Amino acid sequence: MDERLKRQMDFALEIDKEKNIFRQTHISGHGRNENDAEHAWHMAIMAYLLQEYSNEKIDVAKVMLMCLIHDIVEIDAGDTYAYDEEGLKTQKAREDAAKERIFSILPDDQKEKLMGLFDEFEAYETAEAKFAHAMDNIQPLMLNDSNGGADWREHQAKASLVYGRQGKTALGSQKLFDEVVDVLIKRNIENGNIKPE
Repeated sequence: MDERLKRQMDFALEIDKEKNIFRQTHISGHGRNENDAEHAWHMAIMAYLLQEYSNEKIDVAKVMLMCLIHDIVEIDAGDTYAYDEEGLKTQKAREDAAKERIFSILPDDQKEKLMGLFDEFEAYETAEAKFAHAMDNIQPLMLNDSNGGADWREHQAKASLVYGRQGKTALGSQKLFDEVVDVLIKRNIENGNIKPE
């Protein structure tokens, strides 16, 4: 096997480890915890389905690839729960080290392309990054709501924190924020799953 193909195959095997990174969010039907690979796949499909609601014109293939790679770094860095204030303080440093190690398995041209896409997602500036983040926010929100808000209740989530994270969804899609996010959060506040404050 030539060196380029070997590195590509090594990377393909390495990212299989994403299936072992379990998130706080549970799959629908009150199932087990979701893993990062399932989350990424679900986001990518949602991006394709919901692309018409983006605030700006987007390259949906680029958004889908962002969705698929955005949590690969968690193979080394671990999952940081969205409302874990202590974990969030060290998240960037952990993910930067992971990004360098994992993407360096690839041939240099592919390493640079995927690292650039990861960095674009993290920077939250382009239309594609904003829409990918909207999917990253809506996907667990939808699952949590489908499970009766159990994850919010378990973590005693406060409305200000949930809105703080979910408010950024509007940067990618005002329509999805207004007609999905806001509706689900309000319902879960009313049902006692999210603390008003």
